[in-house]
Amino acid sequence: MTADFVWGLVWDMPSGEGCLARRIEGLLPRVGKPARYVGGEWNSVRKDPGSVEVLFALAFPEVYEIGMSHLGSIILYHELNRRSDVACERVYSPWVDMEAEMRRAGVPLFTLESRLPVAGFDIIGISMQYEMNFTNVLNLLDLAGLPLRSAERGPGHPLVLAGGPCAFNPEPLADFLDAVVVGEAEEAIHEVIEVYGAWKREGTGRASLFRALAAVPGVYVPSLYRVDYNPDGTVAQVRPSVSGVPERVVRRAVKDLNHLDYPTRPIVPHLEIVHDRAMVEIFRGCTRGCRFCQAGTIYRPVRERSPGRVQELARALVDRTGHQELSLASLSATDYSAIEDTARALVDEGLGRGVGISLPSLRIDAFSVGLARQVQRVRKTGLTFAPEAGTQRLRDVINKGVTADDLREAVVSAFANGWRALKLYFMVGLPTEDYSDLDGIAELVRGVERAYREACSGGPPLRLLVSLAPFVPKAHTPFQWEPQLALEELEARQAYLRQLIPRRVRLSWHDARLSRVEATFARGDRRLGEVLQGAWERGARFDSWSEHFSYERWLEAYDRAGIDPAAYANRRRPPEEVFPWDHLDPGVEKRFLWREWERARAGVPTPDCRLARCAACGVCGQLGMEPVTGHRPPGGGEAASSASG
Repeated sequence: MTADFVWGLVWDMPSGEGCLARRIEGLLPRVGKPARYVGGEWNSVRKDPGSVEVLFALAFPEVYEIGMSHLGSIILYHELNRRSDVACERVYSPWVDMEAEMRRAGVPLFTLESRLPVAGFDIIGISMQYEMNFTNVLNLLDLAGLPLRSAERGPGHPLVLAGGPCAFNPEPLADFLDAVVVGEAEEAIHEVIEVYGAWKREGTGRASLFRALAAVPGVYVPSLYRVDYNPDGTVAQVRPSVSGVPERVVRRAVKDLNHLDYPTRPIVPHLEIVHDRAMVEIFRGCTRGCRFCQAGTIYRPVRERSPGRVQELARALVDRTGHQELSLASLSATDYSAIEDTARALVDEGLGRGVGISLPSLRIDAFSVGLARQVQRVRKTGLTFAPEAGTQRLRDVINKGVTADDLREAVVSAFANGWRALKLYFMVGLPTEDYSDLDGIAELVRGVERAYREACSGGPPLRLLVSLAPFVPKAHTPFQWEPQLALEELEARQAYLRQLIPRRVRLSWHDARLSRVEATFARGDRRLGEVLQGAWERGARFDSWSEHFSYERWLEAYDRAGIDPAAYANRRRPPEEVFPWDHLDPGVEKRFLWREWERARAGVPTPDCRLARCAACGVCGQLGMEPVTGHRPPGGGEAASSASG
C-alpha cells in the first residue's frame, strides 16, 4: 500500500478530519491508562507520511510501559527517523481492555505518532525479546488485519521484519515472519531500508524482495530455507531451498560504538514506565562466560564507549529529557574499564541538578558496593546480587566466578555503607543441581541475615528479597544440550526452598509451568508454529503476566498439534544433534560451546578472557575485531561476577 492510499483510509477527505483518530479518541475514556495510546510525547517524531518513501512501524509486543523502556527500540527509532526517506512510528501491544474495545469498534492496530493503521505501513519491525511474547506477535498481526502467515501475505501487505535476542532461534515463528535481522541492527537496518526502497521503486514481486534481503549480511529469510527431519523427529538439516542464499547467516555486530549516532533526544513518556530514566549505553558485550547466559554469547565481544563520549551523551540526555536519573546501561556496568572515573565525573556534575546515577548490574564484590555508594549520593536504591547457585561446586559448573566469601564481603560492605534492602537472585534446576545445592541457597540467605545482625545490631529490620527462577536452556549457550528438569521436579524444588527460607524473608518465584513453555520455545523448531497459533486462538496473549497465563491453554494447543513439549524442554541433546538454529551463526563457535559444556560437567571454571588468556571462542576473528584479552576491568579478579550473568 502507498502512503497516499493509507492517508485516504484514515482521513475523511471532504471534511479534513481524521475519522480513525476520532474513533480512537472515543475508546480512550473506556480503558485504563489511556495515555498509553495518545502519542504526542516530548521528543517524539512525526513526519508527513506522503513525504517519505518508506513507512516503518516499530512494534514492541508488550504493553507501553515495557516497550518504552527498551533501549534497543529507542536506538532504532532514532536511526530510522534521522533518515529523510523514512518515517518511523511506534506501536505497542494494547492492553486487554483496549484490545477488547478496538475489536468491538472495528478499530485496527494503529501507530502512536499519526494514528495510521499499521496494515498500511511498508515495514513492520518487531522486537523479539522473550519467548513468552510470541503470542503477542501473532496478536499484533491479527489486530492489524494482516494474514498471520508469511505465505498468505501478498504485495499489498507490509514486510514483517523481526530482530532481538530471540532472532537467534526464531524457528517457532518462522512461518509468521518474512525476514529476521540476526544480531545488532543499527547498521543492518539501513541496508534493509535501501533494499526495500529499491524493490518498491522497481515494483517486482515479494519473491524478489526476499531474495534481495537474504543477500544482506545478517538477514535471515525463513521461507528460503528448508528443514528436513530424521525419523525420530529431530532436525536432520536446515538448508537453503533456492540458490544464492547463504548456508549460514552470520550475526551483525557493530565494531565501534563511538561512531554510532546515539539518541540523545529519546521520547519522554506520558506516564511512569518500568525504567523511567535516561540511559546511556557504556559498553556492549560480556566476557564473564556464565554458561546459562545467552546474552553472554550473542553480544560478544566487549566493545566500550570512550569515557569522554559517555559523559558527552549523558549531559545531552539529561538536558534534552529532564530526567532526574541516568542509568549506565550494560550487561555488567562495573566491568567498564573506566567506570570509577566516569561515574565520579557524572555524579559530581549531576549533584548540582539533583540527577541520580544508577548502575543496573553489579558484580558481587566490595568494589561494586563502594562504587554504588559513590553514585548513589543523590538517592539510594536497593542492591541486587545474583549468586545464582547455593554452593561453590554448582557455581563452578555454571562458571559463575563468585564465592560465598565474595558475597559476605559485599553484603558487609553494603550494610556498613547504609544499605538496609537487598535482593538475591538464584536459579533452580541448574545442570547437576541436587538438594544439597538448595540447602546451600538457604545457608547463604541465613549468612546474609547473620552479617546484618552483626553489622547493624539494634537497627531496623533487613528488607531481604530472594528471587527463584527455574533454569531454562537457551540456544547458543553451553547448556543448549541440557534438559530442563521435569515440571513436577521443578515445583518440588521450589516448594522445598519455600520451607527452608525463613518466613521473614520475602520470597518470589517464577511459575515453573510458564518456564516449561518458555523452554519448549527457546529450543523449538518450526513445528511449534502450529502450537503457537493454537494457543493464541484459544486466547493466549500477555503470557508473561501471571494473571493472563493459562497453562491449560498451552496443553490443549500441544495436544491439538500432536506435540510433546517434553521432547523440546526435557530431553538431553547428544553432541552430534543438529539444532534448529545451527544455520544462524552468533560468531561464537559451536565447538567452543561444547568444550564449555564438557568443562561444566567436570566442574572446571573458565576465566574471563580479559583477565587471562584468550578462551578461543572464535568471535573476535570471525567478526574481524581485536581480541579483548588483557583489558582488565576495574576491581577485577577471577572471582568477580556480573549480577546479570
